[in-house]
Amino acid sequence: MPAEIINVTTQEQLEAGLNIRRTVFVEEQNVPEEEEIDQYDVLSPDAHHILIQDGQEMVATGRLIYYKKDTAKLQRIAVLKPYRVNGYGRVLIMALEERAKDLGLAYSLLDAQCQAEGFYKKLGYEVISDEPFYDAGILHVRMQKKL
Repeated sequence: MPAEIINVTTQEQLEAGLNIRRTVFVEEQNVPEEEEIDQYDVLSPDAHHILIQDGQEMVATGRLIYYKKDTAKLQRIAVLKPYRVNGYGRVLIMALEERAKDLGLAYSLLDAQCQAEGFYKKLGYEVISDEPFYDAGILHVRMQKKL
């Protein structure tokens, strides 16, 4: 069964995404939960959350917020470990980019963990930060793509 892309519209769907993020960021990467969950983790016109479903299982999530007038910031990109080799990360990024285009945005920006920089480069992102920086104790680079 192909992956189903879900634009989050219910509290239940939002919670499913937050649970994926808790597993990936809080449990696996030791990010404090109070740093992981923030003011954009609500149903709001200012934050657009997406889930990827495989069969009955929610396997990936991400969100976009407005960064600048014409730029989306992709955040909280997470794929459950058993599903990381199935291409769901790529599907998730493409779905978020499509959502950004639907919102009339021209650019996509994200802060990539350094270990994932190659993944994002394959999807057309370019590093725009001068040096890596720490976010939640993990090295990141800022990357951008014209949509």
